[in-house]
Amino acid sequence: MTAQSVRPERSRPEAASVMDVSPFKPSLVRAVFRDVTLMHVSRAAAWAAASVTRTVLTGIIDGARGPAVEEARTKLIPRDLLSAIDRNVELEVGSTWYDHSPTFRDLTGVVYDAEGALVPSRRRSGSRKPSAVVGAHRFEAGVRKLLRSQGVTAVPAMVRDLDGIASAFLTALARDAAMVVREGGVQRFGTVTLVMPGEPAPPQRLEDSLRDPSVRRGDRWTIGRDDILAAVTMQLFGGLRQRALTEAREATRNTSAG
Repeated sequence: MTAQSVRPERSRPEAASVMDVSPFKPSLVRAVFRDVTLMHVSRAAAWAAASVTRTVLTGIIDGARGPAVEEARTKLIPRDLLSAIDRNVELEVGSTWYDHSPTFRDLTGVVYDAEGALVPSRRRSGSRKPSAVVGAHRFEAGVRKLLRSQGVTAVPAMVRDLDGIASAFLTALARDAAMVVREGGVQRFGTVTLVMPGEPAPPQRLEDSLRDPSVRRGDRWTIGRDDILAAVTMQLFGGLRQRALTEAREATRNTSAG
């Protein structure tokens, strides 16, 4: 009898694959998208965006956990975040947050523009224009849940940075997804494949096919799941991109892709 009591956890794999997608609820995803676009966000698109955000934050937390483990710590500090990005450039996402964060401003030095001129530190203001910085605290509960799932905690400054990165990343994802809908596909981005002379070009991968403008289907006022996946190919790269695409597809496997 005791052995059988744990079996119901596996009795509904379909429900678990969707309902446990992310600590970032679809309602939160839609709130961020409303700051960017008036387009409707389908249910599958909201789940996909939530899943991708979870994948990104989990990757960052996992990368930051390495330096902490080396120092026998279970509480992450901002230095761990910088070390994670330094070790794996794929984790450098949500970059618009960096200029607002004392972590990156104080520990990595000043910021310069393309011409080498010093960029002054931005001051928080009462701007009415929504941005990735405004409302970043909305992600705190989800960030803390992810930290617990990884067996770690974080100092408030680290939680703040993870909040900001999640907000900036999801905001950028929303902008790119809206662009995909408006333009009928990813028309501004091409692909570059490095091939040695005399060797055949490798076959096109599934995520690269999303860059074909002819792939998109649907109306011009609804952001669907595939629009989110196309935006992911613009925001992420390498193994993190592949993992995000795979997990997002799995998260929406039993949800309409519209």
